[in-house]
Amino acid sequence: MRTSTVRRAGTGAAVAALMAVVAACGGQGGGSGTETETEPATKAAGASHVAALQQVGKKTGTARSARIEGTSTMGGTVSMKQTGTIGWADGLSGSLTVTYTGGTMAEALRQGGGDGSVRARYLKDEYYADMGEAFAKTVGGKRWIRYAYEDVARLGGGAGDVLREQVRTSTPEQGVKALLAAGDVRKVGQEDVRGVSATRYSGTVDVAELTARDSALDDRQLAAFKEQLTAAGITTQTVDIWVDKDDLLVKKTERGESGIGAFDSTVFYSDYGTEVPVEKPPAADTVDFLDVLKRQPGIGPS
Repeated sequence: MRTSTVRRAGTGAAVAALMAVVAACGGQGGGSGTETETEPATKAAGASHVAALQQVGKKTGTARSARIEGTSTMGGTVSMKQTGTIGWADGLSGSLTVTYTGGTMAEALRQGGGDGSVRARYLKDEYYADMGEAFAKTVGGKRWIRYAYEDVARLGGGAGDVLREQVRTSTPEQGVKALLAAGDVRKVGQEDVRGVSATRYSGTVDVAELTARDSALDDRQLAAFKEQLTAAGITTQTVDIWVDKDDLLVKKTERGESGIGAFDSTVFYSDYGTEVPVEKPPAADTVDFLDVLKRQPGIGPS
């Protein structure tokens, strides 16, 4: 296998894994159980839903950590599942295993000699991906790629800036904020989510129509949210969340169209308040992604 193929696979997988956790934490499906008829979107009902969602956002935001399990697809580029724990007491932290199950990323990893799985660690200002032995052989025996979020911003230009800030502020409550930005948020009813009775809320966000007039978010929050969606090439997205009796998210889905095709994501949350021990990989076993890109003309940041 050519060295360049392995390196490209490693670099791309690290970026895709980073995007996976952003999707998982910040908000992307199908529900289980029997749906009830959607509650009419009257003005009074809408106000009630907003108040309920604000309470959900508050409770979920202060929970500090959770265990997650999810699946995501992004066009024909990435199909993956992720499991692990995340925390958000001071920026994003966590440890996840991301497994590529289809798309060009899975193929690239297989060509690079990998098994399709990447261990990922998230700290306040940086992200690490364990690319395995095949990748390590191409970079002096080092298994881990390190991404500083500042470098991610440099690599992605304007979109990189958005991604950097989104990663830094991503929590499960971001899905609640997306619903609060939707003008048509509605209560669907009670459903069963893995044995837990949960209330389902649904809404569609239209980027072109985002205004503070019909939203529970202020102008600044809406502007930041709109910028994130626009940078990803998203014009509309449908968001559904399921909330348990303690006002905590137990499930969230997002679906729509992005710059790289249709996206569809489902995430389950459990064990709120769980410990999230995260350590940096050994420096001797880590290579900076900028050093990897320097060996790939035309790929690195300008």
